[in-house]
Amino acid sequence: MENSMNQHEWTEIAEVELIYKSNIKASLRPNLCSSKDVYELLLQSWDKNRIELQEQFKVLLLNRANKVVGIFEVSSGGVSGTIADPKLIFTAALKTNACQIILAHNHPSSNLRPSKADQDLTEKMKAGGELLEIRVLDHLIISMEGFFSFADEGLL
Repeated sequence: MENSMNQHEWTEIAEVELIYKSNIKASLRPNLCSSKDVYELLLQSWDKNRIELQEQFKVLLLNRANKVVGIFEVSSGGVSGTIADPKLIFTAALKTNACQIILAHNHPSSNLRPSKADQDLTEKMKAGGELLEIRVLDHLIISMEGFFSFADEGLL
């Protein structure tokens, strides 16, 4: 194996560039102090035509001062589920240099109780965040009528 690698010339290798550009001044970024603040911000950014139709998963990316540096739509699924890929979530967090994240998804049925899959994902994300020093502050399940906060309920 060693000899064959020495005989090859590697001329084309993908270049990786890490950049983050924000068009919002730091002083104008929303500051989140409670799960209610998070819910209200999420409702503003959620497509009202889809919140009761299709499950979507988003992540709020925050700096150390709890200011939102961005929101990332991870996935859109069907009526009863969507995929929340931890690799995509942490890629977004690392690219924006987020120190903290808040997970969020809607339940089109308006049933705000977390499923076993919701609980398992939250634990998995918390453990992954600890390795990367990215704190998972909360996981909200939202509907037009209200929200469920894992942090408020002591599940995080």
